[in-house]
Amino acid sequence: IMGLSAFYGQVDSDKERFKFLDTALEDGWTFWDSADVYGDSEDLVGKWFKRTGNRDKIFLAIIFRFVVSETGQVGVSGKPEYVKSACAKSLKRLGVYQIDLYYLHKADPTVPIEQKITGAMAELRRKVRYLGLSEVSSPALRRAHTDTKVALLKTYRELGIAIIASTPLGRGLHTGQYKSSDDFEEDDLRKVIPKFVIDPHPESRFDPHQTDRRRRT
Repeated sequence: IMGLSAFYGQVDSDKERFKFLDTALEDGWTFWDSADVYGDSEDLVGKWFKRTGNRDKIFLAIIFRFVVSETGQVGVSGKPEYVKSACAKSLKRLGVYQIDLYYLHKADPTVPIEQKITGAMAELRRKVRYLGLSEVSSPALRRAHTDTKVALLKTYRELGIAIIASTPLGRGLHTGQYKSSDDFEEDDLRKVIPKFVIDPHPESRFDPHQTDRRRRT
């Protein structure tokens, strides 16, 4: 859902974005991932829920971690008071009483992983169906799992924990739709991501056909 509201160029009207969400549901895309820093993403989804009455057809995942100050500065936090406040605000924007999956986007290095899981996140049980962690190490995952009664992939499988891939299509890189950074709008986040910036050496450039071959193996 992030691409509908922020970071990838001009944001369309609600009417156009509602059409996109309608089509997504019709085509069977029912796992929707959003966050409080993805522009008006949560508000948009909330309006779509109210408009269609299809909340029960969507598995709603919300990421939290980022704190935006009054001056627009973005910071991170895993402190209990922030976690509770962020969840409450997301629920209000979404217009729902419960989030299906609420997960931490990268760990706050100032707060031990055990405190996140057994502390504020554990207190959200009635407001959140499942808790999750994003981009954590195998040791950190073990500590979190222990406290809540490959290397990383092996740990997930061993502990029976589901995996949600971060940018599984490489922010569009693996679709073959984009050949260079010139294909993006000026305010598109991908303009400043190194792997999307064209290398002066042709042999280093991204080849979508190579990705297709890897996908088939």
